[in-house]
Amino acid sequence: MAPIEPIAIVGASGQLGAALVAAYAGRALLAPPHRELDIEDGAALEAFLTASRPAVLINCTAFHNVDECERLPERAFAVNALAVDRAAALCAAARVAFATMSTDYVFDGALGRPYTEADAPNPLSAYGISKLAGELLVRRHGPAHYIFRLSGVYSALGTSNKGYTFVERVLQQAERGEPLRIVRNMTFSPTFAPHAARVIRDAIDARAYGTHHVTNAGATTWYDFAAAAFARAGLAPAVEELQYDNYGSAVKRPLYSPLASTTLAAAGISGAPTWEIGLEEFLAGRAARKAALA
Repeated sequence: MAPIEPIAIVGASGQLGAALVAAYAGRALLAPPHRELDIEDGAALEAFLTASRPAVLINCTAFHNVDECERLPERAFAVNALAVDRAAALCAAARVAFATMSTDYVFDGALGRPYTEADAPNPLSAYGISKLAGELLVRRHGPAHYIFRLSGVYSALGTSNKGYTFVERVLQQAERGEPLRIVRNMTFSPTFAPHAARVIRDAIDARAYGTHHVTNAGATTWYDFAAAAFARAGLAPAVEELQYDNYGSAVKRPLYSPLASTTLAAAGISGAPTWEIGLEEFLAGRAARKAALA
């Protein structure tokens, strides 16, 4: 099957967007910066689709600061639901396939095992509700769509509204000798953005429409994820273990939300490797960048 192109990416400067740009290297790719194309500007998006005629539009924009979403739910819904709905409608009208990103936070964490694509969502927070709303709105515009649910995405890049990713932040704190406080009773599937980008690219090339879970394989807690990073980086900081209830956030988050895919293999798509391999690749790249700067 011939690769699908051209591909257009909105939000290409973020962690996952940048990883997708790299994954599509050598392919026909359109990645307009935010100042040229804002997912919330329906007229601009319609003009872009008419002028560029991509085969697929991949939406990597989101309002994903969970605490800020709780404080500003109207903003969360504007970006994560209403703008996504409008983009999906415009793509359907232009006969352009549409892909968007969702999250493990559409689940409540009460299942006791990793969530598959067949499990019923039940979000706890404004962020999770807004992302689920985006999913539901996309589906009403026809079958030519992809919804990719991810968990704990990280890369060398930070994010526009949260700054450094968790692993980079705690590594820097450890390198400065600062004490850390990390939650131990929240389990998730850490996801290295370049690995997720490869899976997403392959799913789109396979025209595997529908909803897919895209994470590194396996699950761990935030505390154990940080501990693995410290051990591999040769660091031994003082770390206080916390229960989420004592962390200081009023937002309800799922305490057990690893994702597992049942759809990718069925479509002939190889999943991402284990989260440990993702972490090792991240740390190797980080060490190489530090050596180059030195």
